[in-house]
Amino acid sequence: MPIWFAYTMIVLLVITSILLTLLILLHRGKGGGLSSMFGGGVSSSLAGSSVAEKNLDRYTVLVGIVWFACIVGIGLWLRLQTGSGA
Repeated sequence: MPIWFAYTMIVLLVITSILLTLLILLHRGKGGGLSSMFGGGVSSSLAGSSVAEKNLDRYTVLVGIVWFACIVGIGLWLRLQTGSGA
């Protein structure tokens, strides 16, 4: 495989890592920290997620899949470059 494949995978891995971190930080916390462990977080809404939160979940999963594919692609490229077949 050509060297540009590895560079493309590394750049994509860095971009998706940053995006994944930002998307995870955008999620609303489900628990209330220490207060929810001791019964303080009982008043959570059971109505479900809004459309924006569902889309945020979808984007996070999509970026996570691309991130995982980049890692697998780099691993396969390294295996082919070293020539180890086992």
